[in-house]
Amino acid sequence: MVPIRKAVIWAALILLSAVLAVVLQWVSLPAATLLGPMLVGMIFALRGVNLTVPRWAFTGGQSVVGCMVALTMTPSILAALIRNWPAIFFAIALVILFGALVGHGLMRFGSLPGNTAAWGTSPGGAVAMMAMAESFGADIRMVAFMQYLRVFVVVLTASALSHLLLGGHAGDLPAPTWSPGLDVPLIPLVQTLGLVAAGIVIGRMGRIPAGALLLPMVVGAVLNSLGWMHIALPPWLLWAAYASLGWYIGLRFTPETLRYTVRVLPQLLLSVLVLMALCGLAAWMLTVWADVDPLTAYLATSPGGLDSIAIIAADSGCDLAFVLSLQTLRLFSVVLTGPLVARLICRINGRSACGMASGM
Repeated sequence: MVPIRKAVIWAALILLSAVLAVVLQWVSLPAATLLGPMLVGMIFALRGVNLTVPRWAFTGGQSVVGCMVALTMTPSILAALIRNWPAIFFAIALVILFGALVGHGLMRFGSLPGNTAAWGTSPGGAVAMMAMAESFGADIRMVAFMQYLRVFVVVLTASALSHLLLGGHAGDLPAPTWSPGLDVPLIPLVQTLGLVAAGIVIGRMGRIPAGALLLPMVVGAVLNSLGWMHIALPPWLLWAAYASLGWYIGLRFTPETLRYTVRVLPQLLLSVLVLMALCGLAAWMLTVWADVDPLTAYLATSPGGLDSIAIIAADSGCDLAFVLSLQTLRLFSVVLTGPLVARLICRINGRSACGMASGM
């Protein structure tokens, strides 16, 4: 491709991705800054445009996501975990087990190959699961579709339930900020960029699967919780990371992949509904055992995005600390146990940890 023509196509991709991200954010769709670039990249790929995102940009996006997950582990969250640890650990174990059972069922009775079903049904951390999946042989395109299909259905259901029970305005996202965040303090920004760079380098040198995500997540959580560093994630850095991840996925779509996705959509929707029902069972157990009110228990165990569930919980007036502590620890637990669970499901089903078939 001629360099000038390639630059023009990249400029068009960036512009259209930004426009779609703004539209999706305006209609309050979660992860709009990732979904916009992913959808535009998919359209470009299906139109025959041959663009690729450099591998370092993808791993850099993974590392930023790791820092973002680490930022959720705050002292207030840790305090809530200590107060309610028996109920929280019990609920987290149940939700992870239910996600594994749904993944097992989808792999056994569905048509998804390899460990894609296991990663796609992991209950939490859609961006993190998507970022890790390729390192463990799953098809990142299908994992992304499955994760965000679940987030979409869960957020709509949780918002509707909050409206039904409270008659409030739960689920309305706050007004988006369009500031790029250029005024972020320099020292925290340098520390964060250093952690991102360390995650990329150490993850690559140590040949750790998804090390670019896991190392900043674990190290950043410890250092940030102890106050030894302050993670700073200005909007421009998050936008760049999410766009890189979105383009990396979207630009790899083919007409065959799209047709396959449409064909298995009923299976995926059924898996989402089954997982939601099982998580509802975990919520009921919380109300019986830990004397948690039903709405708090439901939101705490919902297998949706942490950010969206947090907004719904804050607007609903339920026990926000309990919801956030359970959702945050589950996010950490799912990311850390994801590889083990995926391998276990594959072993039970006699499958190898492979991605989509080459003809896909």
